[in-house]
Amino acid sequence: MNPLKPRRTMETRKKYTLTMLVENEPGVTARITGLFAGRGYNIETICGAPTANPKMSRITITTLASPQLLAQCMKQIQRLVNVIKLRDMTGEEAVKREMALVCVKALPADREQIEQIISDFQGRLLDKGEQHLIFEVTGDEMTVDVMLAQLAPFGIKKLARSGVLALYREP
Repeated sequence: MNPLKPRRTMETRKKYTLTMLVENEPGVTARITGLFAGRGYNIETICGAPTANPKMSRITITTLASPQLLAQCMKQIQRLVNVIKLRDMTGEEAVKREMALVCVKALPADREQIEQIISDFQGRLLDKGEQHLIFEVTGDEMTVDVMLAQLAPFGIKKLARSGVLALYREP
């Protein structure tokens, strides 16, 4: 152990979902992610894109953090000039979804069973090859995980996940 580095205690970490409205300017995402990296915490997912107003973007981040670290990060994020609004979307009052594009091995003998799994999860077939299927699925993070677990025995060739997107429910 490095004697100059403070020893971290085993703190309880929880998964948090943060969303922020930011100015659509270069470097904003780098400054935000730098706050997390500077504290040694990983961003599990990050998703950002312009909003209906092209001068603003929405960035959604999921991370594992202690409540104290999260509070500290949120205070520092709010101080950044380009951040307009920051919200913790961890609770149930938010609609959260993730999208995945999946390429799965689909031998002729397995194709019907794979297509049934895709249908059960309301996935949408995008491409059929001789030995593969490419499809998209949308749902909460757990739904996507469960579907991938069911398809794993067939062989997932490629996978791209969007990361969590979140919006508060309107009253």
